[in-house]
Amino acid sequence: MTALKARPMPDSIPTEAELIARALALVPVLRARAEAAEANRSLLDETLQDFVAAGFYRICQPREFGGYEHSPEVLFRVSSIIARGCPSSAWCLCLIGVHNWEVGLLDPRVGQDLWGQDDTVRYSSSYAPFGKVVEVEGGYRLSGQWPWSTGCDHCSWVMLGAVVMKEGAPPEMRSFLIPRSEYEIIDTWHVLGLKGTGSKDVRVKDAFIPAYRTHSFMDSFLRKDPGQGHYTGSTYLYPFGTTFAFCLASVALGIAEGALEVSVEYFRERLDVNDGSSSMNDPFFRQRLAEADAMVRGLNYRRDAAYARMDKYVSAGKHVPVEEGAASKWDAQCIGKGAVEAVDLLFKISGGRGAMLSHPIQRYFRDVHTASNHAFLNADKGSVNMGGLLMGAEPKDIAV
Repeated sequence: MTALKARPMPDSIPTEAELIARALALVPVLRARAEAAEANRSLLDETLQDFVAAGFYRICQPREFGGYEHSPEVLFRVSSIIARGCPSSAWCLCLIGVHNWEVGLLDPRVGQDLWGQDDTVRYSSSYAPFGKVVEVEGGYRLSGQWPWSTGCDHCSWVMLGAVVMKEGAPPEMRSFLIPRSEYEIIDTWHVLGLKGTGSKDVRVKDAFIPAYRTHSFMDSFLRKDPGQGHYTGSTYLYPFGTTFAFCLASVALGIAEGALEVSVEYFRERLDVNDGSSSMNDPFFRQRLAEADAMVRGLNYRRDAAYARMDKYVSAGKHVPVEEGAASKWDAQCIGKGAVEAVDLLFKISGGRGAMLSHPIQRYFRDVHTASNHAFLNADKGSVNMGGLLMGAEPKDIAV
C-alpha cells in the first residue's frame, strides 16, 4: 500500500497562536461541562467533536497522514489551557494527541495500518508491562489485562506494554499496537480524580502482533526509533519518555492554572461572614494567591527552559542526548510535584466551601493529586535517577 499524499496543504495548517486561541475559547465551555464529564466517567461526545473540529488531535500527527507536525510543546500548551476548564478532558486530549506523535517514531507501516483509510483514527494506551508476551515467527503473541487506558472508549486501537524475555538477553520493554477487534474494554473506572477520562481496563486473549507494530523502549533510549528514517520532521527528534512525561506534567500545570483562576474569581466576590468585609482586603488571602501565582508562573518558566534546551539540538537536526532527556524529564516531574503544591495552597484557603462538590476547587484538588500519581511523574524515583546522573552514574530510567 502506498503512502497517502501529504494533507492538508501547508497553507491550511493552523499556527500555534491559532490553536491556542481555539483552546482559550473552549475553556468556559469545558468548565460548564466538567461536572457532566465526571458523571459520564468518560470524555463527553460533544467535547470529542470540539477537539476534532479544532484540529487538536492533528497537532503532532505526521503531515503524510493529514497532521500538522508541530512540536509536542504546542500540544502541551493547548492541553494546559484545556485543563483550566476540564482536567479530565485535557488528560484525554493530551494522551491521545501524544500517541499521534509517537507514530512518527514507529515503523512507517504502522501509520498505514492506522491512517491508510481514515486519518482520524485514534489509539489509547497502557504502557505498564502488565501483559504476558511470547515471541513467535513474524511477531509476538500477547495476553493479559491492563488498567488505566485513558480515552479507550473513543479509540479503535490500543498500545499495550509487556516485557519480552529472551534466553541469554536482558529483559526488553516493548509496547504492542492492537486493533479493536483483538481486545475487550472492562469498565473499572470508579475513582477519586480524573473521573471523566474513562481510563478503563483493556483485556487481550492471545492476540498476534506483527513485529513492526511494536515500540521498543530501548530503541527510543538509543535514539534509533525506526520511524525517524521516514518521518523527517524535526518534531520526531524529541525523546519518547521525556515527551510523554511532559504530556502529563502539562496537564497537571494546567490544573494548577485553572485552580488559580477560579480562586481569584472566588475571592474577588467573597465576603467575610463575620463582618461583611471583602476578601480582597484580607492580607492572608492576598499572600496565598500571590504565592500560588509565583509557583504557577515558575512552573511555566521551567517547562519553557526545558524545551529551550532540547530545542537547541532538535533545531539543528540532532537527537536530544540521553543526559539532557533525563534532566528534562526531571523538570517534568518537578512540574507535576509543584502543581500539587500550588493547588494544595489554594485549596487550603478555600475553607469549608472548597470541599463542597459545587465548588470547582475540589475538582482541581482531586484531579491534580490523581495526575501526579502517574508513574512517569514520580518525583521520588526521578530524583534518584537525576541525582545519580549528576554524580556520573549510569541512568536507571531508560524512558528518557
